[in-house]
Amino acid sequence: MRLLITRPEPDNERTAAMLRVLSHEVMLAPLLRIEAIGNADLGAPPWAAILLTSANGARAIAGHPRRNELMGLPVLAVGESTAIAARAAGFGDVTSADGDARDLVRLSVARFAASRLPLLYLVGEDRTGDLAGELAKQGQSVRTVVIYRAAKTSHFPTAARVALGQGRIDGVLHFSRRSVENYLDCGQDLIEQALAPVHYCLSGRAAEPLRHAGAARVLVAERPDEASLLTLVTPKGRPKT
Repeated sequence: MRLLITRPEPDNERTAAMLRVLSHEVMLAPLLRIEAIGNADLGAPPWAAILLTSANGARAIAGHPRRNELMGLPVLAVGESTAIAARAAGFGDVTSADGDARDLVRLSVARFAASRLPLLYLVGEDRTGDLAGELAKQGQSVRTVVIYRAAKTSHFPTAARVALGQGRIDGVLHFSRRSVENYLDCGQDLIEQALAPVHYCLSGRAAEPLRHAGAARVLVAERPDEASLLTLVTPKGRPKT
C-alpha cells in the first residue's frame, strides 16, 4: 500500500522503516513539531520516581539543565517505546507499564504506594486524561511539569499534498487527535481527497474528528501503541472499526 505517516519526527522514521520492511510505500508528512521547553521548572527534590507517557518527555528532559539530578531516579513509562527513549536518554532503572495511562497508574501504585515522596510527571503541553488526578485518588502525590510542546505545521509537505490530491495515498497513519485535527486543517481545500484513504488511528479519541468530518474508512488500534496500529495496516487479527 501507499501510506502517509503524519507522526512527528523522529518517531516517524522508525515507523516508516518498519512499514517499508513489509513492502509498503511510505511518505512522511509530520504535522506536529516537538519542541522541548528548556526552562521548565522541575520544582524541588526529592522525588520518588519519574512518570513518562511519551518518548518526547524523555527526549526533552535529556537536554534540560537539571538532567543530572534525575538520572538516578526510577522511571515508569507508559509503554515500551517510551521506555526505550528513557534508556536512550540515560536512565538506568526504567520499567514499562506495557499499556496505557490506566496501566501506568496501576504500576505506580504497586511500586510506590508506601512512598511519601511525590512522583515527577513529565508531560506535553497538550495531553488527555488526568493521570495526576487518578494517582491522587490512590493517595499518591504528583508534580506535573510541562517539559515539551507540539507545535502545528501550517501545511502539508508538497509531495504529500500532491499525492493526496491525485489519489495516490491508500492509507494514512494517525498517532494523536491533535495531528488528526491538523491533518483536516491542512486539507481543507482538498477535503474529499484527504478523507478518501483508509485512516489508521491510534485511539478512538484520535479517530473522532475524522468520523465527524465524514471519513468513511476509519480503523482504530485495539491498544494505543505502535505495534497495534501497524497490525491494522498488515492485519493479523480483527481491526476495530
